[in-house]
Amino acid sequence: MINHIDHATILDKLALKPLNAGVFDGVRWLGSRQKKTLVSNNPTTWQPIAEVQCCDDEAFLQVQQHVCQAAQLWRTVPAPVRGELVRKIGNKLRQHKAELGALVSLEMGKIYQEGLGEVQEMIDMADFAVGQSRMLYGKTLHSERPLHRMYEQWHPLGVVAVITAFNFPVAVWAWNAFNALICGNAVIWRPSPKTPLCAIAVQQLCEAVMLEEKAPPVLSLLVESGTDYVERLVDDPQVDLVSFTGSSAVGRQVGQRVAARMGRSLLELSGNNALIVDHTADLDLAIPAIVFGSVGTAGQRCTSTRRLFVHHKIYEALTERLVKAYQQVKIGDPLGDGVLMGPLIDDAAKRQFDSAVSETIKAGGKLIFHGQTPDLTGSFVAPVIMASDNHWSIVQQETFGPLLHVMPFEHLKEAIEWQNAVNQGLSSALFTNDLRHAEQFLSASGSDCGIANINIGTSGAEIGGAFGGEKETGGGREAGSDAWQNYMRRQTNTINWGNDLPLAQGIDFDL
Repeated sequence: MINHIDHATILDKLALKPLNAGVFDGVRWLGSRQKKTLVSNNPTTWQPIAEVQCCDDEAFLQVQQHVCQAAQLWRTVPAPVRGELVRKIGNKLRQHKAELGALVSLEMGKIYQEGLGEVQEMIDMADFAVGQSRMLYGKTLHSERPLHRMYEQWHPLGVVAVITAFNFPVAVWAWNAFNALICGNAVIWRPSPKTPLCAIAVQQLCEAVMLEEKAPPVLSLLVESGTDYVERLVDDPQVDLVSFTGSSAVGRQVGQRVAARMGRSLLELSGNNALIVDHTADLDLAIPAIVFGSVGTAGQRCTSTRRLFVHHKIYEALTERLVKAYQQVKIGDPLGDGVLMGPLIDDAAKRQFDSAVSETIKAGGKLIFHGQTPDLTGSFVAPVIMASDNHWSIVQQETFGPLLHVMPFEHLKEAIEWQNAVNQGLSSALFTNDLRHAEQFLSASGSDCGIANINIGTSGAEIGGAFGGEKETGGGREAGSDAWQNYMRRQTNTINWGNDLPLAQGIDFDL
């Protein structure tokens, strides 16, 4: 682990200071003339880590101007050359993986191994995007007219705004930014005000690469404490795509406002994910998947396991083993040895979690397990397992914390119906050794989620697949597969290389 490295050393290795400029316009760092600052607090101790100077009107206009100019230049650069910039950013991230992972733990609160994993996702995404930069394929189509050629090609959109959440303070930006870059776009990053230092550290590394490569100012950053400038980004007609990660409630507003100006949005919103365990399942696989899915990142992943449906024949055996597994979860400083669960992001999140537990009990929930909250200063809670009913209002909501609702079922069809009977549709999983059950779950009448897994949990996705969900999860897709197409515009081209002008559908129009 990294206990021997103190917090000051982590900041020093990433060139972070007690007071940091929070706006990078692609060329230089800008501090607010009003000196409005944002304090980044350590959720483990509630102590300040460092301060950040917030965006102001002048800085916002600088970002806006430079990013639009950069987009005009960048779209003319060949895609494989654009990929070379991303490759070198990936290499820079490799060099600083340890300290970046530690910073994610320090500022966000996830354990160090998860912090390292998040930085590895950035590196993996860079590798993926580099390869994709040579594969921005269009299609050649058969024209119905003689001596005509028809094909599709993809062009850059222009400017992409990436609005990220605190729970994955760097990886989600990479999912978007690296695809956006190879597709010929310039990027504005507006990170969560709860994790600004992670964004500044990454942006500084990108700045060094852009300088080395003499690249246009295609990556910019603005930090703010409120929502004034993020709303301006959402409403700005010069922003061609708004990629937003956050709650369904806020995402709905973002989608409506971007649609009102006929812009594009990519929405990655709430998840109320279910895991089903049938009577044939291998519990040696299921138990650790359930524990990590519900306790990992202190239940603050959009893919966290929030509902557990267990076949009634194994309900008692599974819950007994689950309680024993939960008893082994060590809670504490996320940079400490053997710790499996750190704090929630802040005191407000802790209050919301406590309220959700109380509301579940009030609705009739029976406590299966309640861990021991450590006697520490920060935003710590203990994981909770509840016997609940799926139709309860509190179960229908996304609780951003380690609260697991457990329910027995008799038939798989019933469990699938319960799983789908929520407004969110992000991730889902079935543990089974029955081939028919697996195929039923993955069929059109099975899981309605964007992610459906067999014998692995709901939490944790490889970047090679398209990430996203349905219904109130927003319908967006990021990272792998063909998600790159979100960052480009499609154009259909027809070339007449003959001497006649035949019209489509055989129309005769004599002059």
